[in-house]
Amino acid sequence: MPTPSSPEAEPHRLRTVAESFGADAERYNRARPSYPDALVERIVAESPGRSVLDVGCGTGIVARQFQAAGCTVLGIDPDPRMAEEARRHGLDVEVATIEAWEPAGRSFDALVAGQAWHWVDPVAGAAKAAAVLRPGGRLALFWNAFEPPPDLAEGFAAVCRRVVPDLPMTHRWSFSGDDYAQLAARPAEAIRAGGAFGEPEDRRFPWEREYTRDEWLDQVPTSGGASRLPSDTLAEILAGFGAVVDAAGGAFTMRYTTVAVTAARS
Repeated sequence: MPTPSSPEAEPHRLRTVAESFGADAERYNRARPSYPDALVERIVAESPGRSVLDVGCGTGIVARQFQAAGCTVLGIDPDPRMAEEARRHGLDVEVATIEAWEPAGRSFDALVAGQAWHWVDPVAGAAKAAAVLRPGGRLALFWNAFEPPPDLAEGFAAVCRRVVPDLPMTHRWSFSGDDYAQLAARPAEAIRAGGAFGEPEDRRFPWEREYTRDEWLDQVPTSGGASRLPSDTLAEILAGFGAVVDAAGGAFTMRYTTVAVTAARS
């Protein structure tokens, strides 16, 4: 399920989770939320040019937003299924982790990662970012925190407690910007310790999205925990979630906060 991980969990070591999203890449591309235009515009404005490296690009959700802002984007993703879906939408993608990726002398004005950098070794990732960014280049890591209405969050959690009682990580369905700031703290520490960047800055961009019942149920299977559940278990969860949304009138407003850590290459 879409939960932020604690620093102790070292999510970058959980490769089976990190590379599970491609099981239904088309759904991922269709259902996952994008990011605020204000975030993209600010990153572009603070970069020395418009050459962007998108790390953990997935199906290209972030990359297409930067392309729309006039940038040239190269994506990197370790999952060939996700990379193929991104290519179908016009993105140039190389299959690799950022730690193992070979830049072959290429450099960039910005390195971005949306909902992905927790799968990267923070120390090795910061070093590779420093190696490929031009002076003044912008490193920007960001995540979408999410808060459904409290009654729905509790309803979703109750379904999970009933269906998958042995998986407590699925039992919470509301995460604030402060929760995701904790997830971002370790990468910020690594950026600071590496000495190649200016002081990392924390930024937040609040926004909202309306979900119908079907739109929400389409997104749920794209999260890390759900993508690895048995099909009958997932079906039972989706039926329960659908009933929760139906009881709330068939639609709801999700409050998102995009939490970003950004720093300039010295």
